[in-house]
Amino acid sequence: MSGNIRSVSVVFLGLVCLVLRARVGRVSAASICANGHAGCHVLSLADLFDRVIQHSARMHGISSDLHSEFEQYFLPSKNHIGRVNRICHTSTIFTPNGKENAQRLAREELTEVILKLLVAWKDPLRHFHQSLAHHDDFNDFSSNKALEMSDMVHELRKGVEKVAEKMQHLGIIGNSVNGLESPEALVPSSASAEWRLMNDYDLLYCFRRDSNKVQNYLKILKCRIVPEHGC
Repeated sequence: MSGNIRSVSVVFLGLVCLVLRARVGRVSAASICANGHAGCHVLSLADLFDRVIQHSARMHGISSDLHSEFEQYFLPSKNHIGRVNRICHTSTIFTPNGKENAQRLAREELTEVILKLLVAWKDPLRHFHQSLAHHDDFNDFSSNKALEMSDMVHELRKGVEKVAEKMQHLGIIGNSVNGLESPEALVPSSASAEWRLMNDYDLLYCFRRDSNKVQNYLKILKCRIVPEHGC
C-alpha cells in the first residue's frame, strides 16, 4: 500500500514539474512588444532604445569588416579606392550632418529618417548577397556576413518600429510615422562584371556610411527623450 502511495506521489510531482516548466517556457518565449498586449514581454522605452542601439552597432561593425575584406580581396591595386564620385541610392533621403543638425529635427522627423534609411536597404542588401555567390574568390564566411547584414536591417527596422509605437503610445510623438517609402538601388541587367564589382563595392561603402548614421541618430533620439538613461 505504501509503495503505491509513493508511486502516485512520484507521478504527481513529475506532472507538477512538467506544468511549471511549460509555464516558464511560455514566459521566456513570449515576444517582446512596445505595449501591454497579451502574451508580450513589455520593455521600457529606455530598454527598447538600448536594444536597437546595440543592434545597430553590431550591424555597422559587420558592414565595416565586410567593406575592409572587399577591398582586400577585390581591389588590391587601390586604383578605385577613394573615388569621390560615389552616388548612393539613399542620397535623395535628407540626412542631417553632425549632431547639432540632427538635434534640430523634430522627434518624428528624425524617427522617419532612420526608418527610411532602413527601408531603403532591404532589397539592395539581398541582391548584394546574391551577387557575392558569383564571386568564387569571396569565401563563404564573408558571404554569410552579407546575409547577416540583410537580416539585421530587417530586424532593426522592426525594432525601431516598436520604439516608434512606444513613443506614440506615450504621447511623445504623433502617429505620422508610417507608410514610408524609400528609393531603390537599380543595377542594369547588361552591366559588365567589372561594373558590377565596383557597384558592389560602392554599395558596401554607402551602407557602411548609412549604418553609422542610423546608429548615431538612434543615440541622439534616445538622449533627447530619455536623457536620464546613459546619456
